[in-house]
Amino acid sequence: MGRTGPFQWGDIVQITGPKQKLYTIVLTEGKQFGTQRGAIPHADFIGLLDGSLVTVGESEYLAIRPLLHDYVMSMPRGAAIIYPKDAAHIIGFADIHPDLTVVEAGVGSGALSLWLLRALHGTGRLVSFERREEFRDVAEANVAGFFGERPANWETVLGDLAEELGEHVPDGEADRVLLDMLAPWECVDATADALRPGGLVLCYVATVTQLSRTVEAIRADGRFTAPKSTETLVRGWHVEGLAVRPDHRMVAHTGFLLTARRIADGVELPSFRRRAAKAEFAAADVEAWTPGALGDRVPSEKRARRARRDAQRQAGAIASGGQPASAAADTTPPDAAESAR
Repeated sequence: MGRTGPFQWGDIVQITGPKQKLYTIVLTEGKQFGTQRGAIPHADFIGLLDGSLVTVGESEYLAIRPLLHDYVMSMPRGAAIIYPKDAAHIIGFADIHPDLTVVEAGVGSGALSLWLLRALHGTGRLVSFERREEFRDVAEANVAGFFGERPANWETVLGDLAEELGEHVPDGEADRVLLDMLAPWECVDATADALRPGGLVLCYVATVTQLSRTVEAIRADGRFTAPKSTETLVRGWHVEGLAVRPDHRMVAHTGFLLTARRIADGVELPSFRRRAAKAEFAAADVEAWTPGALGDRVPSEKRARRARRDAQRQAGAIASGGQPASAAADTTPPDAAESAR
């Protein structure tokens, strides 16, 4: 990604239809983009500039290179992704910049990995932990598809961060640890060991039950500043002449962001010496206040396999510069490399 100028073989192109329906294709020799309104060969896109119109049947479609958030929203998914609105705040709140050593868990479909690698700009180090092999494979293919190759400063680990972090990142050498998982409280101790003084832990959790237990775990550890919790809501606006009003729909709650800074060993912050809360709780209460009590939706194996296959196919088409992988590619249905959202 990041190309400019006329479209070339292997480019990712976002196509917007008359009803604002979005399609994403990889320009591949011998293939065509087809809809119910007709079809157009990929070859007809070659040489066009970003923002050009193409005619499919009797309708015009806008063809343009996708931005990173467009790519993230249309790429194959094995697991739920961190949406761009949250990823942007993660990059800002965690102050991600070149030369940092960043750890993330879990990698999911690779959405946050893409934002982190873009911010690191080829420097520093990103270590991504994932427990499920099929999710790791989807993420690796999506990242390679966007950059055209696997970034040299990215390491993926198939395993549990709580048990294996020390084997990949020595104690006191991590600048940031980002936890996007069901039970981040299980990783607080390993995170505190890995972070250097002044480093930051950021947790992305979906429910108030996860938020509550994670905050209490960080407070109990004693090696962090007081946790701060936020959520981001995005509301679009309808603007046509004097008809200006909020949209009827909005991107509301997707997750909570929790941040805390690592303090030096042996330091006890005054803010931790809190008066006992009026509503005391016991260990049994904390154990019951978990996401498991409400149930957790796990993506099916079939969906994960399909996402891995689609992501690897897309990455292969991009890496080959739009050249068919084999003669068998000619028999692929016209829209096999296309995904719509």
